[in-house]
Amino acid sequence: MTDSDSHEERTGESGPESRPIPEAFRLSTYHYDLPRELIAQRPAAVRDESRLLVLDRETAAVDHRTFRDLPSLLHPSDLLVVNETKVTPARLLGRKPSGGLVELLVLDPVSEPANAVPTAEAVRACMIRSAKRTRSGTEIQLRNGSPALVVEEIAPGRVLVRFPVPETGLLEFLEKYGEPPLPPYIDRPHGNTPADRKRYQTIYARVAGSIAAPTAGLHFTERLLADLATGGIEIARITLHVGAGTFRPVRDDDIRLHEMEWEAYDISPSVAERLNRAVCLGRRIVAVGTTAVRTLESAVSEGGSFRAGSGKTNLFIYPGYSFKSIHGIITNFHLPSSTLLMVVCAFAGVEFTLGAYREAIQRGYRFYSYGDACLII
Repeated sequence: MTDSDSHEERTGESGPESRPIPEAFRLSTYHYDLPRELIAQRPAAVRDESRLLVLDRETAAVDHRTFRDLPSLLHPSDLLVVNETKVTPARLLGRKPSGGLVELLVLDPVSEPANAVPTAEAVRACMIRSAKRTRSGTEIQLRNGSPALVVEEIAPGRVLVRFPVPETGLLEFLEKYGEPPLPPYIDRPHGNTPADRKRYQTIYARVAGSIAAPTAGLHFTERLLADLATGGIEIARITLHVGAGTFRPVRDDDIRLHEMEWEAYDISPSVAERLNRAVCLGRRIVAVGTTAVRTLESAVSEGGSFRAGSGKTNLFIYPGYSFKSIHGIITNFHLPSSTLLMVVCAFAGVEFTLGAYREAIQRGYRFYSYGDACLII
């Protein structure tokens, strides 16, 4: 195949006319209509009492359970992989000298820039929201009274900001003055509630660094983890820090043209050993969340063995992808036309997934970050 042939196959372009985009790669394929009242504004009263839609890939059967039933739905030999990243309260509110409101989202709160001096003031890339463009040199007065300086604009909606704390103190500063970066579809006209800081976090979160929660893990309780262990189900913990890409919509009609942003992950040697032992014994590996899926698929070889270590991934999984590491996924219901929905469709099939979503809508399931969950086996 020539380079031009490869380009035509990927983009659909062929001289003056364009080839039609195959349905599986068409952005409109992943659209569905969701009544606004089904967007969960609060989590379930008890984490593991949320609803669970069970999809069986072999039989195409759909079952309706609660998350509390999970131990009975898995095999005693299953290895469950969770993402123990911790959400950083990276959202800061302030005002410009003109009085205009500004919202900052610190995109990489834990990784110091290259050549950074630990005692120098922290500088980070931020997503910025304000009514008017915020130019370089603008000083933002944060709600706690501290000034933050916009150093430069680096992309539409993104700026470099200098904070009034040293590099080594930025995380502590955010923990003290920041808010959990809840998605915009969760309506908080008067700001986040104290409950959000606790509930927009998994109970096993340990490693700070994410700007969004790995929401499939929000349903676990200590009681449920204990019941899984009693049932012989092993749990392995990996880390992927959820970054700005989770907010980035797919804009290309041909989804193959979309580029994911890089996110940092880590798999310890002991976890890699446990994963490889599970593979050798023919045990099922079930990923909790699309973040765990992307981490495992980024760290597995073509032969199915896992590599330990830290790395970065921009892996984009969509239908046609050949999975090498997992046998099941636990996940929430995702936004229409999102990369997260495409991961699920790649694993369960487009028609089966969207059909199950339609049934979930008819039965009043709660959607998105604070909503109900799916188990795909």
